[in-house]
Amino acid sequence: MTILLLGIWEQCCLACTGKVLDLVFVIDSSRSVRPSDYIKVKAFLKNMLQLLDVGKNRTRVGLLQYGSTVQNEFFLNAFYKKEGLQQAVSQMEHLAAGTMTGLALQFLREEAFTVANGARPMELRVPRVAMVVTDGRPQDQVEEEAELARQAGIKIFAVGVGRVDMATLRAIGSKPHLEHVFLVANFSQIDTLISVFNSTLCTDMDPCLVVDHQCEHNCVSTGASYVCRCRKGFILQPDGKSCQEQATDLMFVVDGSKSLGMENFELMKKFVSGLVGALPGSTRVGLMQFSTSVQTEFSLGQYRSVWDVQRAIAAVRYMGRGSRTGTALQHMVEHSFSKSRAGVSRIAVILTDGRSQDNVSKWASMAKSNGITIYAVGVGKALEDELRIMASLPEEKHLHYAQDFSHMEQIAEKLKNEFQTCEGINLCSCESLTSFQTQASEDLRKLAQKYILLYTKCIYIID
Repeated sequence: MTILLLGIWEQCCLACTGKVLDLVFVIDSSRSVRPSDYIKVKAFLKNMLQLLDVGKNRTRVGLLQYGSTVQNEFFLNAFYKKEGLQQAVSQMEHLAAGTMTGLALQFLREEAFTVANGARPMELRVPRVAMVVTDGRPQDQVEEEAELARQAGIKIFAVGVGRVDMATLRAIGSKPHLEHVFLVANFSQIDTLISVFNSTLCTDMDPCLVVDHQCEHNCVSTGASYVCRCRKGFILQPDGKSCQEQATDLMFVVDGSKSLGMENFELMKKFVSGLVGALPGSTRVGLMQFSTSVQTEFSLGQYRSVWDVQRAIAAVRYMGRGSRTGTALQHMVEHSFSKSRAGVSRIAVILTDGRSQDNVSKWASMAKSNGITIYAVGVGKALEDELRIMASLPEEKHLHYAQDFSHMEQIAEKLKNEFQTCEGINLCSCESLTSFQTQASEDLRKLAQKYILLYTKCIYIID
């Protein structure tokens, strides 16, 4: 009698939980197997099914038995729930015929592990394993078919029951034989191999390599699960899989007052130009300068390439008069974002080095109520209270200060990181992603505790 267990074992509860496998049971239902032993074989199969993490994107299970011919019970794509598998095993009937092991090996290679019958494609790297448990001598040649199966990527474990020819087992099993060939005295001892298969076959796998994750850009493993992430400049959509180009309208509001000085104004322009070079390609940039009056240097989307935007920044001329920041905020709200794209993030970066000559509170509040996120960057004699009024919350993210322009590089790096948070994921999505991962970890912990309890209660034999 021969049992071919095809696929990847997930034994011993906790150790195999979450693994992704293709598993096919192939039973040699020969006449040498007594009815009482056949019942033990079915019980063994049920025990194994109970320990597996069955699902379309987890362990897939198939079953066939053979005697003089091969009889398929179900392929890998027939059932994705344990209940259906358990019922199908219960309905198996003993063939009580010959022992055509070679024919069974041929069937598993040509039929059982085909994509059409539910096996995952080879490029997904789902390991394929056959375990042969036999109590007698095959009536056909097994060496050639076993070798062809191994060449097809199927790892074979050979388990003998009773008085079995060890040469036959070695011809069937993969090398090294010490790890793939086993012998038990009778069918009652088959369950003793569970711990052996657990330590041998339950290895960690990257779920991104074996699950049909459908991530449009990148799949990132988180242990037993995964999350989808988008490339830089794209936003992860609510379905958690697809990506949309990250669109932002960003307006720089630059202080051109006489307190700044020509030299520092040029340093401020370099600061802005450096930020522009780090922005995602879908970001539209505009720039306005203010002193006693407000001047739009270039509007959102007026220049499309980074080079053109940086060249326009370099051409900006210093105004060198008063400092009416409130008037600049009013102009920004009423004009700068009037043609902003629908559904995109709207961001303003205010750069100033001193006290405003008018009130900033009204129009800063109006800007934020209109959905404009404000980053307030102060240098030198800029007032902290005014920066706090203008900056969006939380302050530690949106308010930045440097004693002089020589320390602006640190602020630039912080802003670049803010604008590229989570490698292209929506700025507002990172907290949700962290929450998801925390919840997933907690669920896995509870699941692990559940299986530990099951194991300690010795839920091992299924009637």
